[in-house]
Amino acid sequence: MKTILAALATTAAIALATPAAAETLRLLTWGGYAPDAVVKKFEQETGITVEVTVSNNEDIISKLRATGGAGFDLVQPSEDRIAGPQEEYGIYKPLDLGKIDTSLFIPDLLAASKKVTTIDGQVYGVAHLWGTAGIVVNTKQAPDVKGWGDLCTDAHKGKVSMRLKRIPLLGMAFAAGDDPFAAYGDKAKYQEIIDKAGKKLADCKANVKAYWSGSDDLLNMLRSGEVVASESWDSTGFKLNAENPDFAFVAPETGALGWIDTFALPAKGKADDAAYKWINFVMKPENAAAITEASGSFSASKGADELVNPALRKAYKEFFPPEVIAKIKWFPAIPAGIEDMEGKVLDRIAAQ
Repeated sequence: MKTILAALATTAAIALATPAAAETLRLLTWGGYAPDAVVKKFEQETGITVEVTVSNNEDIISKLRATGGAGFDLVQPSEDRIAGPQEEYGIYKPLDLGKIDTSLFIPDLLAASKKVTTIDGQVYGVAHLWGTAGIVVNTKQAPDVKGWGDLCTDAHKGKVSMRLKRIPLLGMAFAAGDDPFAAYGDKAKYQEIIDKAGKKLADCKANVKAYWSGSDDLLNMLRSGEVVASESWDSTGFKLNAENPDFAFVAPETGALGWIDTFALPAKGKADDAAYKWINFVMKPENAAAITEASGSFSASKGADELVNPALRKAYKEFFPPEVIAKIKWFPAIPAGIEDMEGKVLDRIAAQ
């Protein structure tokens, strides 16, 4: 008996002397969404180590599809990239909203993200950062650019830029008076809409100085004056406006196209509790403001916009008055096959 007790005591002593394995959160996210200072602060407060992998929508889906939803504990797809991949591949698990402090969120953005990511009554994504696509304009050189179609007028021939991507295609559809999002459920109607928008983009090629592929390309063309207006993200407008107040982000008259990047749990993630702690931590206004400063995109955190630097806060209020926010066209969930249809139209334009 003494031998057994001694052995048990020794085992207990070893267990007490051995530190518990440190918890790790494997985060798959966008550049700027997990800045070093915020990660360090979280690690110090929680003892959880954060491993950050920078990615994008296509890569998030590809990685999770290849593993059946394993390899990461928290991912950040856009709200329109959750329902379709989940129904097709089963790569996410539902969120437990009881573990998320929803009082930290701007109610409208939280509601919008929940609406788009709900499947069979279960929510798979909640809002983190949001932004819009519209037009960045040098207001001194192109004060007349107010909508998507204005990129194609003779007044700015050879002086505009855009990408050959789905956003300009959708923008031209809205400019023509169509609603491509409302046609998502009718592929024949959707094909008709994007064919018409594609013709407009093809006719606009003579106006395009160069199609941009990376933000540095676009920034350089706008700064040099080679380009006076371009389809772009609002974050580009914020960046350029901070350098030169002549630059502004213009929400098209038909409404800017709005995206929300979310928090979502991979189907086979192993650290759900750590993921919920990270969500609640980064949605605190002071932490959310630091992420906005790093990423250039505003947070769904209530009150965070008041804590960013004064110049960025001023630009945000100028670019997004209430009437502009009210007209934002939020991206709905993308049905299977829609992007393939768009890709074929865009490929034809590129080949012309």
